[in-house]
This record gives sequence, C-alpha cells and structure tokens, in this order.
Amino acid sequence: MNRRMVLERFPAGGPRGSWPAEEFAQARRSEGQQAEVVMDLTSDAFLVIVRAREASD
Repeated sequence: MNRRMVLERFPAGGPRGSWPAEEFAQARRSEGQQAEVVMDLTSDAFLVIVRAREASD
C-alpha cells in the first residue's frame, strides 16, 4: 500500500514566476527525501508530499 504524507501546502495563486512548492520540494530532495509536488484541486493548493511504502508481510 502507498501512503502519502503532506509536508507543506502552498496556495495555487502565487505570483507569476514564483514556484514556492517546487523550491520547497527541491530543498527536501537535497536533504534526501523523495518529495514531490501534487495539485489538490479541492483546496486549490499545491502539496509537497513524500510517499511512504508500507512493508508487506
């Protein structure tokens, strides 16, 4: 099973040319986390997430 943990939320209406969610995710990747940016259409926000895989027995 794949689980996702939200690290941070960023409003979708940021200034033109500003990518705070991508910058935050890149900083997390440089720390070794597998962070990615997804869009939450319901809340109109970009989410920075990491996917955690549960071990299957």
